[in-house]
Amino acid sequence: MKIAITGKQIDIGTSLRTHVEEQLNAAVNKYFDDPLNATVSFSKEGSGIKVDISAHPISSVMIQGKGFHDDAYAAFDMANERIAKQLKRYKKRLTNHKFEAEPVNLSVIEPEKEADDETLPQDESAPVVIAEMQSELPLCTVSGAVMRMDLQDVPALLFRNVAHGGLNMVYRRADGNIGWVDPQA
Repeated sequence: MKIAITGKQIDIGTSLRTHVEEQLNAAVNKYFDDPLNATVSFSKEGSGIKVDISAHPISSVMIQGKGFHDDAYAAFDMANERIAKQLKRYKKRLTNHKFEAEPVNLSVIEPEKEADDETLPQDESAPVVIAEMQSELPLCTVSGAVMRMDLQDVPALLFRNVAHGGLNMVYRRADGNIGWVDPQA
């Protein structure tokens, strides 16, 4: 597995780099024979160190873990433990589900100003929002989408439902439960 290790405002020594490679390889290789890649990012935040790990054990699946501690080793171990728990929890479900995905383009573009908008007061410091990215739209069941949302550690996931082929969304509610949006045509 290829592991990219970066440090923001922190020096990554050979000892820490070796520790990260050994521990992350051990955690991921325990559940997957030939994982793809991983990224580990160390950054200084206040008096502590924050670690973000993104691992791709198989195609179209990404697992994320975060850790924060005064010590870089402890912060990494916390994030790595989160990854290991996710892999252990979902290994059986991952092997039983066949993931399919279709590529989609996602764009958010600021609307054009109309003539009437010129008379309204405008905030010059407001940023222009233009974002464009490519992503894959997974084809899965609702439980599979919840699993993917947990693995990717994201608050919401848009997917194509296997049952009827329509677009659905699952999201984590403020109370910690999962919400499911299934629009009717």
